Amino acid sequence: MEKHLICLDLDGTLLNDEKHISPFTKSVLQYLKKSGHEIIISTGRPYRASVDYYNAMDMNTPIINFNGAYIHHPTDNRFEPKHEQFDARIASKIFQDISQLNVKNVIAEVRDQVYINTYDQTLFEGFSMGNPEIKYGELNQLLPESPTSLLIQAEENEIPNIKKHLNKHYAEFIEHRRWGAPFPVIEIVKKGINKGKAVKYVAEYLNIDFDNIIAFGDEDNDFEMIQFANYGIAMGNAIPELKEISTEVTDTNNNDGIGKYLNKHFGLNM
Repeated sequence: MEKHLICLDLDGTLLNDEKHISPFTKSVLQYLKKSGHEIIISTGRPYRASVDYYNAMDMNTPIINFNGAYIHHPTDNRFEPKHEQFDARIASKIFQDISQLNVKNVIAEVRDQVYINTYDQTLFEGFSMGNPEIKYGELNQLLPESPTSLLIQAEENEIPNIKKHLNKHYAEFIEHRRWGAPFPVIEIVKKGINKGKAVKYVAEYLNIDFDNIIAFGDEDNDFEMIQFANYGIAMGNAIPELKEISTEVTDTNNNDGIGKYLNKHFGLNM
């Protein structure tokens, strides 16, 4: 069988609700890896918050973070990394807009560094994975360079108004997506960034035919990846809009959806 590229979102997809990789799904993926197929992580998380899963799967491939804004190879410096930061002037204007909107907090990330506008213990715990240096204060003064991503935290009922404001004033400069649990958050990255483009970049590097790409996801930040993959698989717990555009819907993240699909697709009988 020709080599395939298997692309894995993390939260709500590879990881169950306890943030673990189930033994069955892990055994299927490791079997396919040993059989010569390539497996990658494609996540909205920063690298520091996904490296433990990368290591747990004994991966030796590039990794896609920040929904494609940062792509690098942890073990091979011959791979040309991509780091797409959005215009610092646009970030500054967004910071200024915050006072007009009902926003609880704003978080900026530059690769694996975290900058938070207002101290919040819950946010600190949520963003401390990987032990980054976390700084607090006025982001316009604090940021050392253009951000990789911005996160706007607000009450659930305020999210639509904030998204509407971003669309009205910044549509030509940024992409923004809604996060799922645990925080009502809008993530902002540079215009044109998405997981689909990132997967294409990695597939070309690994010399894998686009017809042999399998991708799994559950949220709206997986849309372009699911559409780009020849086999774009939505999890059983995915949002309805993703299920509608997917090739197929598998079982949930809590019930070995990835393992079950791959076991059947490759005829493994595991």
